[in-house]
Amino acid sequence: MGGGQLISVHPEELTFEVELEKPAYCNLKIVNNSEHHVAFKVKTTSPKKYFVRPNISVVQPWDSCTITVTLQAQKEYPPDMQCKDKFLLQSTKVPPTIEFDEIPPDTFIKDEEKVIEECKLRVVYVTPKSVNVNSGGESGITSATKLSMGGSDMFKHLTAEEVLALQRLIEERDSIRQQNKMLQRELEMLERRKSDAGFSLTFAAFVGFIGLFVGFILKFALSSHSTA
Repeated sequence: MGGGQLISVHPEELTFEVELEKPAYCNLKIVNNSEHHVAFKVKTTSPKKYFVRPNISVVQPWDSCTITVTLQAQKEYPPDMQCKDKFLLQSTKVPPTIEFDEIPPDTFIKDEEKVIEECKLRVVYVTPKSVNVNSGGESGITSATKLSMGGSDMFKHLTAEEVLALQRLIEERDSIRQQNKMLQRELEMLERRKSDAGFSLTFAAFVGFIGLFVGFILKFALSSHSTA
């Protein structure tokens, strides 16, 4: 497990099962190990090849977040299936009031008063055949799936195809959960903005009413004074 004092990252490398003309997926689990709100940002040396969601967000204290990295469909295999692409995950403490869509642009710029942790991740390409069976004769199951399964023995009788299918279901479940969290936060932000807008309109109407009332009193007072 990689990472620093603020967050931990699992797995420590991105493994993609590459098939030509098909996109490949890999999940990263980000765990906040602190009592602070932590913002993170994901960078890659090949941004045109990968789609990262979310690539920037905020993880609440002791909470976790799943990042889904998509490798775009490839037209040919790299030489010897070797990949030189790298990923960099930056993390830093942020105020509790910051939402994931309100992270300032300078959040991940280093300065004397800010501590930014960095975790480098390498990319590994494998073919479908290479993940079916490992050297010990067990089903080819990634560390991310082992973590989700909790090391239970109930999966040892599954075939390699069933394990891979189960892995994809678990990854999709985690991704959907993360998307639901993001949507919930967006709804909460919209509700707060609507509430603030409603308050502003009410306050403006109240101020307008006071202005009219004061104007009426002044007009009445001036007219009474001129009559006298």
